[in-house]
Amino acid sequence: MAAQGLSPSEPSLSALEEDLTCSICLCLFSSPVTVPCGHNFCASCLELSWAGLAENFTCPQCRATFPRRPQLQKNTVLCRVVEQLQGCAGAEEEEEEAAGCGAEEPPIYCDSCLQAPAAQTCLTCTASFCAEHLRPHRDSPAFRHHQLCPPLRDLQQRKCPQHNKIFEFFCSQHGSCICSLCLLGHKLCHTSPLQLAKASAESVLKKKLMELHNQSEKADQAMSTVKTKQSQAAETASRKKDLIRSEFSEIKALIEEKENQALKVVAEEEKRICNKFDYVYGILGSKKNEIQSLRDQIEMALTEGDDILFLKRAAALQRMSTKDAFVPVIEMDQNLIHSAYQSAISLKDVVKLSVTQCKEKKAEAKLTPGKTKPPPAASTNKTCVEKKPPGPQHTHKEKILHQTPATLQAEAEEKKKPAKVAATTGTLNAAAAAATKDLISSFLKKSREELLQYAANITLDYNTAHNKVILSERYTRMSVSDTPLNYNHCPQRFTDCFQVLGFQCFKRGIHYWEVELQQNNFCGIGICYGSMVRQGPESRLGRNSSSWCIEWFNSKISSWHNDVEKCLPNVKATKIGVLLHCEGGFVIFMAVGEKHNLIYKFKTHFTEALYPAFWLFSSGAVLSLCQMQPQGLVS
Repeated sequence: MAAQGLSPSEPSLSALEEDLTCSICLCLFSSPVTVPCGHNFCASCLELSWAGLAENFTCPQCRATFPRRPQLQKNTVLCRVVEQLQGCAGAEEEEEEAAGCGAEEPPIYCDSCLQAPAAQTCLTCTASFCAEHLRPHRDSPAFRHHQLCPPLRDLQQRKCPQHNKIFEFFCSQHGSCICSLCLLGHKLCHTSPLQLAKASAESVLKKKLMELHNQSEKADQAMSTVKTKQSQAAETASRKKDLIRSEFSEIKALIEEKENQALKVVAEEEKRICNKFDYVYGILGSKKNEIQSLRDQIEMALTEGDDILFLKRAAALQRMSTKDAFVPVIEMDQNLIHSAYQSAISLKDVVKLSVTQCKEKKAEAKLTPGKTKPPPAASTNKTCVEKKPPGPQHTHKEKILHQTPATLQAEAEEKKKPAKVAATTGTLNAAAAAATKDLISSFLKKSREELLQYAANITLDYNTAHNKVILSERYTRMSVSDTPLNYNHCPQRFTDCFQVLGFQCFKRGIHYWEVELQQNNFCGIGICYGSMVRQGPESRLGRNSSSWCIEWFNSKISSWHNDVEKCLPNVKATKIGVLLHCEGGFVIFMAVGEKHNLIYKFKTHFTEALYPAFWLFSSGAVLSLCQMQPQGLVS
């Protein structure tokens, strides 16, 4: 580029060309400016690089960041150096820039004088000459056979790099231009002069261009046809979807009404419970303030230097006492919540049964099309429905099934065939039991590391502990005292059995905790409802319908529920794992070791929130809750 136009007498400026090149456009600086990090760029290049930025301006070369747009000043020293460099080689550079802007191509200069425009190019000498220096080719017999042609540019690119001769032929097999000496190496190839090769290639490309034009028109026609068909299909589908939405909107309105009623019941119960919790929270806050006030008075008294005043204050403060914080049991009305949930399940079963029987009816109609007459059948079924005794359940079902006559017919057939419905219900129950069995088996196959993803760190509830149950190690260890501990009265406290509940309760999900048995094994581990009785012999774990437990007594292991005992094989273990699956309706007790060994499992339908529960027999029995870290999120 610019360096090619420099004269050999100016090597110093030529060596500076690289330092005077903008790193963005890779050309000589044009109105160079300097950024704070010291690098220089063309003003226009830097403006283009920073276009659209409001902050965090960076140097394009070193990536230095400036919080605000730097004030750019023109580098006058670089401008002068660039002008000197361009003064030596500027002619060719300016001509190239003018050509890029649409000006005429610069003339080809004589290779002898390098000043006058060339008149002709000698392909034998591979040089261009002006009229004056071309005279020997015209006058001297020595140059008579040299081949002359109009001035040509880039003669070096027209030469064979191997033989340094002008390209005269084209090898179609190798796709390259060759000189006359290269013909020896291309004897078996198809070669032709450059002009003939050019004409042949132009003919081929024109034919190819015509083929592409025809293919493009066909593609346009095909695209237009596809778009038309797509629009027609979309219009048809849109009309059908509108009709379907209209039908289902009526069904949704009925279902949403039932949903809103059920949600309203739960929301009102939630509001009632939350108000109670807010009240208890306020009472506890006042209690905490009272305790803090007494602490402040004691701390102030301890700073008293006067012995007499200190003793007076100390005597008064010693008479002041505070009671431990007490949290009463506040639970939702599970019967009310369960009734709302059961209403949703009943509605779902009605809809599912209606849809299923409607499909079966359509299948029968396809098998016997001649015997099927939907309008009379619908009318008959409607009469049967009207003869039903009035009641809220029948009225609600009729509202749901009123949408399609085929569904009414299915309901009538359901009443006529109770044995078939019972068989279907039995099949569903058997399928559910099989699914529960498979679910339990899958959990029994899991390793301890896999079960730890459901880990729950249990702490013991002080307000439920029997008056002789000692809670220690941050409410994770329990034992039995020989003397009463004078706990505050609490309606949730066990009075007859040495028992205590966990502070955490579980209403849904999967939970796993571990209990370590220490010293002798006179103890029990289980779960119970919060509504379990706290007084009398029926308050013992497993002796009522609200609790499930495994009990160790001497060397005997038993499972207890609803006062029914089942003796179990003896399993030697010092750590017991408990896995509770609320939705699955089962709790598993297993011996923790290198491989989990099943002790026993209970399967039932839980209707209330569940609490971990523990029972101790004598002062020698000790149970400790293991604190674990979950290994991952529950999938």
